[in-house]
Amino acid sequence: MPLTQPLQTLNSSPIATEKRGYDYDLVIVGGGIAGLTLAAALKDSGLSILLVEAKVASAAVAKGQAYAIHMLSALIYQGIGIWDKILPQIAKYEHVRLSDADFSEVVEFNTADLGTPELGYVAEHQALLEPLQEFVRNCTNVTYLCPAEVLKTEYHKDIATLDIKVAEHTRTIRSKLLVAADGSRSPIRQAAGIKTHGWKYWQSCIVAFVKPEKPHNNTAYEKFWTSGPFAILPLPGNRCRIVWTAPHEEAKALCGLDDEQFLSELSRRFGNQMGKLELLGDRFIFQVQLMQSDRYVLPRLALIGDAAHNCHPVGGQGLNLGIRDAAALAQVIQTAHAKGEDIGNIKILKRYENWRQRENLTILGFTDLLDRMFSNNFLPLLLVRRLGLWIMRRVPLLKVYTLKLMIGLKGRTPELAKR
Repeated sequence: MPLTQPLQTLNSSPIATEKRGYDYDLVIVGGGIAGLTLAAALKDSGLSILLVEAKVASAAVAKGQAYAIHMLSALIYQGIGIWDKILPQIAKYEHVRLSDADFSEVVEFNTADLGTPELGYVAEHQALLEPLQEFVRNCTNVTYLCPAEVLKTEYHKDIATLDIKVAEHTRTIRSKLLVAADGSRSPIRQAAGIKTHGWKYWQSCIVAFVKPEKPHNNTAYEKFWTSGPFAILPLPGNRCRIVWTAPHEEAKALCGLDDEQFLSELSRRFGNQMGKLELLGDRFIFQVQLMQSDRYVLPRLALIGDAAHNCHPVGGQGLNLGIRDAAALAQVIQTAHAKGEDIGNIKILKRYENWRQRENLTILGFTDLLDRMFSNNFLPLLLVRRLGLWIMRRVPLLKVYTLKLMIGLKGRTPELAKR
């Protein structure tokens, strides 16, 4: 199925459409990782799906964004049947080293802690996006429309309607359910009047690729400095992705340095465990924020991924929460459809909201606590957090619990991840 569909072919025959009163069971607005994952998870659902994406190339692709992929996310993709296409293009990590600045008590997580071959993975955006796009193109129940713009949305008792513009043509599409996967500034969410709560942090995040002189040995690092967390994620080709959090003005100043000066500052925080560093490509900066939507659903509408929530990048939770949202919503609506229930009914959609909103809030709170606990020099907190690291090293149950929380193995597991 081609990436771009002619607008006049967007539904079934006029007679069938008129008879059932809608064009698609489900319209997903947003063709990023979360939206594609939802469409892929519904491959065998029997639901007719329209996936609408505004941009041919996203900012994440342009910036070479990379993510930690947690064990639960990998299990979800295994359940969908796409993991074997993703795995050859990404890196795995077998060790995680958690440390507080120059404190000697380093907590080391290893595969033996879980009895698994690895603890997680690191993927560049394109390594996830392309296999998902290819998979969805081959889903006979999915129509993939890109580029296309949603101009207007309305919600009625039995359907949602969308005015969609492709090239110079506009058409109204009717659907039983609309899913917003259109990012943290979601126009769909805003137009629906769903409020959000949260805040922008005093920090910004610098991301860059480096190539170390020595092997990274499939090790991920989370180093807490008083200015903010500093993560090192291993990638294929003995490259690393740096996620460096610092107060806004400091982050801007760091990005303003020439390459040699930047590498000098970077090496101080990176450490000498991998030898000399080489900077690969450009570095980018973005502001860090926490956001939680007041609700994830309304009649005929559901939010997933960044449209529903944002969190601090510490621990690499953000993308994984969106993948879990997609798997959870897919399970809820597929189960409802199999029982002959209306997938856009608020009672059905509340099952998804009750599942994911609470779990996401737990992770948002966990990442916020980590950042605030470690990003300061306040002596009582300094003593508490270092005592915590000392205890974690010596209490295996606490260490394993923390690891499972970090990699998504706590909370309700979608059926897709159990296959």
